[in-house]
Amino acid sequence: MPEVLRRFVDPEVDRHLLDDEGEFIIDEVAKHWITLVLPVAAMAASMVFFIAMIVVPSVWALLMVIGLVLDAWAAIRIHQMHMDRFVITNMRVFRVHGIINQHLATMPMTRILDISVEQPLMGRLCGYGHFIFESAAQDQGLRVIRYVGDPEKRDLTIQRVIQMAGLRTNLAHPR
Repeated sequence: MPEVLRRFVDPEVDRHLLDDEGEFIIDEVAKHWITLVLPVAAMAASMVFFIAMIVVPSVWALLMVIGLVLDAWAAIRIHQMHMDRFVITNMRVFRVHGIINQHLATMPMTRILDISVEQPLMGRLCGYGHFIFESAAQDQGLRVIRYVGDPEKRDLTIQRVIQMAGLRTNLAHPR
């Protein structure tokens, strides 16, 4: 696939790494599967409209348009979820998202003051949560990351990276 087209179907998080500085990916997180439920339901509903075209031929054109619109919307939403990645590296956390216009929001580990993990009831049942980052900066592009799968594990990963980088002191073992 040509390089230009590949950028529209693959988030290519590797190209945002600082290879010269030794940065590497510790965890790359796609959106949780729960974000696909509504688009998949829309695709299933479109099948009902396509079948209804046979049953009610007098309005087949309207039913076809409704089915195609549902399918197009669902395909775009699924692709948006595929292109949305939250990445934890040994130096920073960043989020890449967008299909036509790609957005990149970065926060160095040194700027992370606090991480809150919010898990609504459905998130606790299905295994997702939302990260809320507090940083030393007033305004940041990376504040809330929604629908992160296994948020407790991801939070521990970030805390481990911060600890390994020596950005926080270990109070249990004074030096």
